[in-house]
Amino acid sequence: MQSLNFPQYDFRFKNRENKTYIFDSIRKKFVQLQPEEWVRQHVVQFLITEKNYPVSLINVERELRVNGLKKRYDVVVYSPLGEITLIVECKAPSVEISQQTFDQIARYNLALNGQFLMITNGIRHYFCRMDYQQEKYIFLPDIPVYSR
Repeated sequence: MQSLNFPQYDFRFKNRENKTYIFDSIRKKFVQLQPEEWVRQHVVQFLITEKNYPVSLINVERELRVNGLKKRYDVVVYSPLGEITLIVECKAPSVEISQQTFDQIARYNLALNGQFLMITNGIRHYFCRMDYQQEKYIFLPDIPVYSR
């Protein structure tokens, strides 16, 4: 897989029926390794290792409803009180991050009401804090390290 703009992490892999699988420490199972999954697994390790978010507060690939439509978010991080702290949208490295990507995470955030947003294709990362009073996102150089 392609080298990404994250620190290097140790992942567990296995091959089955000519397909490669990577172990997802959040879902506690092997999932098929696709380019977007490669980015998602790096994000999870980044949140745990670099930002000190507890594994117990991280959720990966769950369904949500946006305007009556079923969607799946990539990564959500909760606070200890169950509020959504961070929503992450992952794209494959070959996918350019565009206004459409920001529109997608904004639609998800209508249902989730996260405090911070992260968009990444593994190469480029964008971090935002939501300003609900001004109805806009404020770009940040990074997301905060976890603190209780």
